[in-house]
Amino acid sequence: MTTARDHFVIDNNKNTLLNRIRLFKNSKYSDEELHSFFQINKKKGWSIRKAWNMLQSIADSDLNKFILPVLYRPFDVQWIFYHDSVVWRTVKKIMRHMMEENLGLITNRQVNGEFKHVLCSTVIIDNCIISSETKERSYLFPLYLYPDADRRDLFSHKKEIEERKPNINPSIFTALSEIYENKPTPEEIFYYIYAVLYSNIYRAKYGEFLKTDFPRIPFTKNYKFFKGMGEYGKKLVDLHLIKSKDLDPPIAKYEGKGENKVEKVTYKDNRASINKDQYFEGITGEVWQYQIGGYQVCDKWLKDRKGRILSLDDIKHYCKVVTAIKHTIEIQKEIDNLYPEIEKEIIEFKNLGDPK
Repeated sequence: MTTARDHFVIDNNKNTLLNRIRLFKNSKYSDEELHSFFQINKKKGWSIRKAWNMLQSIADSDLNKFILPVLYRPFDVQWIFYHDSVVWRTVKKIMRHMMEENLGLITNRQVNGEFKHVLCSTVIIDNCIISSETKERSYLFPLYLYPDADRRDLFSHKKEIEERKPNINPSIFTALSEIYENKPTPEEIFYYIYAVLYSNIYRAKYGEFLKTDFPRIPFTKNYKFFKGMGEYGKKLVDLHLIKSKDLDPPIAKYEGKGENKVEKVTYKDNRASINKDQYFEGITGEVWQYQIGGYQVCDKWLKDRKGRILSLDDIKHYCKVVTAIKHTIEIQKEIDNLYPEIEKEIIEFKNLGDPK
């Protein structure tokens, strides 16, 4: 999903965003005044007047229906006014599946430098979620596909209600079930893939290939190893969704007195300072330097809040992010202990067809 005007349609505060959209919708300004007042750059192929007109059919009381959570940057869920009038590319064909209960794999087709471009989400995502370079784009692969609730035809009333379907080639289920003598669940396959993509050995071995195309996943013939990798993958997913029990108590602590305003972010001696008096401590150099995609996560999260006052929830969340990264590094080492066994016997899938 690409907004082309993040500062206008995305905000960390839901009410602030709602009020901004309501003000835009009810504004009597001219086109030039709208661009100026809301600081919206002109873009070829997009008309601010057309956007304004599209919103007139929506009652003010219904605007909140279009405000959804969006994973904007690693560990940074914000709010978006998700409507075709103001979002450049909504990509609803894919993102609509993330408006239901779901889990999505995020990765890139092309990367600059080392491959570290893997994350997961339960909500819609921004196209630069793990890509700091404009020519890098992040892709989302929903685990489940939901039927189109808006699709109607002459015989719709006679059809049974469709259920969600795994977004995995049925031939993969068949092959894995035959070899493992046990049919894995979609989640188990997802967790296995996630663990493989977090293997430092895998990333280094296939580094050149990972720069130019989507990752290819080696599936082991050994069910025990499949399960083992899947367990690591699930731990990583829970950490990255900030729902793991291992996040409490967090390893980082917030110290100092002040108004909690992020003025200048600096790091020294295991401390990340946000101003001259307040800081987070307990952040090792390894954790501070850790990257997901093109972002140094701990540094990026704080710098994106420069000029803002951190709330208690912000402080608690950041401490959990630091803890999640520490555990991620530890689990990656455990994955690398197992990964060499994975490639000793690899399943060769046949007749999978052209992936879409």
